[in-house]
Amino acid sequence: MSATPDSAALEALLPPALRERLQSLKVTEAGVAVVVLDASGLGGDERDALEAAVQEALAGAASEVRVAMMADKPQRRLIAVGSGKGGVGKSTVSANLAVALARMGRKVGLVDADIYGPSQPHLLGNVGIKPKARDNKLVPVPSEWGVPVLSMGHLIEPGKAIAWRGPMAGNALGQLIDAEWGAIDTIIVDLPPGTGDVQLTMLQRYKPAGAVIVSTPQDLALIDAKRAMQLFDVGDVPVIGLVENMAGYACPHCGEVSDPFGQGGTEAAARELGHAFLGRIPLDMAIRTASDAGTPPAAGDGPQAEAFTTLAHAVADWLDRA
Repeated sequence: MSATPDSAALEALLPPALRERLQSLKVTEAGVAVVVLDASGLGGDERDALEAAVQEALAGAASEVRVAMMADKPQRRLIAVGSGKGGVGKSTVSANLAVALARMGRKVGLVDADIYGPSQPHLLGNVGIKPKARDNKLVPVPSEWGVPVLSMGHLIEPGKAIAWRGPMAGNALGQLIDAEWGAIDTIIVDLPPGTGDVQLTMLQRYKPAGAVIVSTPQDLALIDAKRAMQLFDVGDVPVIGLVENMAGYACPHCGEVSDPFGQGGTEAAARELGHAFLGRIPLDMAIRTASDAGTPPAAGDGPQAEAFTTLAHAVADWLDRA
């Protein structure tokens, strides 16, 4: 065999239909031609035929022809769930939003990005289960509710404090998001409260498709929620809408509804800021006890599930339009 042609000469030997799918063509020092093709949308037989056509076109032109196929990459979208302050029930909303979306048939996963105060293992009932690794990537921990999840709570001993500086927390977030998610196409990210290092890392490396802001009705919480929205605005991340949590308490004895944290403040703020209002989650003892037991209310069919179902439909509609 004569001297091996360079990559341009080999590419010229390919028929036009093959060149349309060509991602790269390189020739090693040993004369091996390495051909990478886009195999998006092709079945197994079609891929075999594509490889055979390449082998036939380059037969005798290189000492060996190796063909690699690039399959469709899953297009995952991140939905950040944030708040300006802690204690507004953001993690509970995140877990139940994910469960409600999964019940609607969505392929959804959950990342607990609250590095210093992870709570999703408790909320989804898989405390103590360690994630496995595959090809240097974490494999999310399954849950009974159809939502795989990754959390620092799965990686450290329960109750152990994490004393990390910002860069370490950012690297931890990367391991959780860049995991082996398989067929999952939507990841709910439960952010820590505030506007710190983890939020900045996420905006810089993993720009979310949109953000859901959780607040209680009182003025102080709304002030902090507006700060969270400003951060997403700076990062050019659209705010899907606002959720009012702990909105109204129905007395279990007489049924009278009271509003210990006020009423309608989040809806008014959404209207003022030009964002959608996604609904209210009641202040309900059943939600608290079920969450503590690792049984998300959204997994059931009672009245406590309705508010989360309404929220999930609003987010799903936004995803379908985006």
